[in-house]
Amino acid sequence: MTRMIEIEQHQGWAEIVMNRPLRRNAMVPSMAAEIEAAVEGLSKVSEVAAIILRGSEGCFSSGIDLKALQSNEDPGSDDGSWNQTALKSLHFTLYRSTKPLICALEKFAINAGAALVFACDLVVAGNESFLQVGEIQQGADIPMNAAWLRLKSSEQTLSRLALLGDRVSASELAQMGLIQKVVGDEEVVTCARAWAGRLASFPEGASETIVSRIRGFRPDDVSSVFPESTNSALLSAGLLKR
Repeated sequence: MTRMIEIEQHQGWAEIVMNRPLRRNAMVPSMAAEIEAAVEGLSKVSEVAAIILRGSEGCFSSGIDLKALQSNEDPGSDDGSWNQTALKSLHFTLYRSTKPLICALEKFAINAGAALVFACDLVVAGNESFLQVGEIQQGADIPMNAAWLRLKSSEQTLSRLALLGDRVSASELAQMGLIQKVVGDEEVVTCARAWAGRLASFPEGASETIVSRIRGFRPDDVSSVFPESTNSALLSAGLLKR
């Protein structure tokens, strides 16, 4: 069974690295399950003050792996088949995370990749990077992106991203308040690590205390935040247009 992520431990913080570079770190259920298990495990370590989420080889994520989905395959699963429930389960865990989540957005985050960006508390992006909520081009639903964006932004911002379905630059994302910092492309991971190190420099447990206060304004019933979807358009959808 192929491992889909790498976990890098540092002094007081950790990194979860999506590791499917040949597929531009596209998401399959086994990757989602591994990220979920990593977040849950790191959340139990008192010395971990922050978790960075990034993609391997300088690219965040191209979203759902359409080739794998449409062939009902998952190279990292026990039986090799696609298990859709793991994708939603990951977002439940990110929603409940007791640790600050830091996203290092390099190159692009598309569709399901964008939802992972929105799930994080702090986001640093490269100045040439972009994000795209492009499911409208494919006739598909956006349950995770819609949930995170309505939690963290306005209906107008959600409409701007989801109805036009185009590429949105890091600078525009910053203007929307969806990311905190734009840096040179080669500085993204360095900045994310500096933030994580800063959080680790505070008294042990301090970041959890603040995250708990921030999370406390969210609805308790996580199932009410992330809606069910019966839309199956991605099973026959093509790739996004520019």
